[in-house]
Amino acid sequence: MVKVVSVKFNPHGKTYDFDPNGIQVKAGDTLIVETSKGLDIGECAYGEHYVTDESVVRPLRPLIRAATEEDLRVAAQNKLREKEAFATCREKIAAHGLAMKLVDVECGFEGNKILFFFTADGRVDFRELVKDLAGVFRTRIELRQIGVRDETKMLGGLGICGRPYCCSQFLNDFQPVSTKMAKTQSMSLNPAKISGSCGRLMCCLRYEQDAYEALVRSIPKLGAFVQTPLGYGNVVAVNVLRQKVRVCLDKEGEQEFKVMPADEIAVVPGGRPKPGEPLPQVLVAPVRKAETQEPEEEDPWAAPVLFAEDGEPQRRNAENGDQSAAPPKNENRGQEKGWQRSPGGGKGKAWKSAGPPARKAAGAEQGQKPQNGERQVQAFGNNKPRSAGEQPKGRPRGLQRGRKHSGKPKPRPEGQAKG
Repeated sequence: MVKVVSVKFNPHGKTYDFDPNGIQVKAGDTLIVETSKGLDIGECAYGEHYVTDESVVRPLRPLIRAATEEDLRVAAQNKLREKEAFATCREKIAAHGLAMKLVDVECGFEGNKILFFFTADGRVDFRELVKDLAGVFRTRIELRQIGVRDETKMLGGLGICGRPYCCSQFLNDFQPVSTKMAKTQSMSLNPAKISGSCGRLMCCLRYEQDAYEALVRSIPKLGAFVQTPLGYGNVVAVNVLRQKVRVCLDKEGEQEFKVMPADEIAVVPGGRPKPGEPLPQVLVAPVRKAETQEPEEEDPWAAPVLFAEDGEPQRRNAENGDQSAAPPKNENRGQEKGWQRSPGGGKGKAWKSAGPPARKAAGAEQGQKPQNGERQVQAFGNNKPRSAGEQPKGRPRGLQRGRKHSGKPKPRPEGQAKG
């Protein structure tokens, strides 16, 4: 592994590795580095990082220094000089009548070279043009012919997707693109649909090909005979990105089309069987993982509980180990509250009132606790405590609330007026 620093000399250019030379730099810093043609100024794309020995281009040239104020002033003067050289070169091209298009101009950091980039349909004899430019700028002149892709990368712009060109944004190298890639990605073969602004096939077809190839392997092909949860049918359309297919089911009468996920159907090997042969069972029921309920996180902004719910103290005591304070089960809960089961077990209320419920008194008088083996309760409408065996005053125990008494009325004492 080798420690390097990556530097980019222009926004649309490649990144080159240099030896840090013991200088601490970070991404975005302006640096002065040594190149094969002298000193040059560039921007740090990646700070110190390690790369393999095979990926390093030898010789690995060193980093000279971080750019100073004087270096930045020289770089600004070179930018102004590039604009003047661009205008002068266009005038000279028109004067010589050359069939070439000037694209960009770069001036060396030390001012010892000016590089002109141009495009042309064929070979161009620009020897006289070089002599005229050398007489004007009194320095070394170099003209370099580039392709339409490099031109688009230098100029930049927006593609048909609405985003900046991939070549000018993050692609460093141009790789070959073919129409087979457009077929794999289910795109129209119309040249206007799959061509970029440069007139060549779009670069995104190339670097997205690997992802499409992986998705195509996991989806049935068009026209395949498949088995679905709704029956057998043929695939009539596929959506590679969404991993969904459209199946024409084998139904009598009108055709029925269903859109299903690709992982819920299975391709029948060998295609549709011959008439009379049984249809193979190839669809396997998906194994669903058990859903685990994650504990709910406590909301720090939730309002506090001001009123305790019914049975909350008993439930807390039961959790702490006090079984006697646990809430009653469903079978005895209604009886302890003064309810009885209705005979017959018919629909409706399973419990009926058997008189006023009794409250458990914590103490008979002034918080006095009952003794062992004793149980004191207090009835509604009576402030005096009573023992467990004593009957409450008021409605007879045999007369239930909400029902008429079936027996004869209680005889009234003689001499007592009615009402």
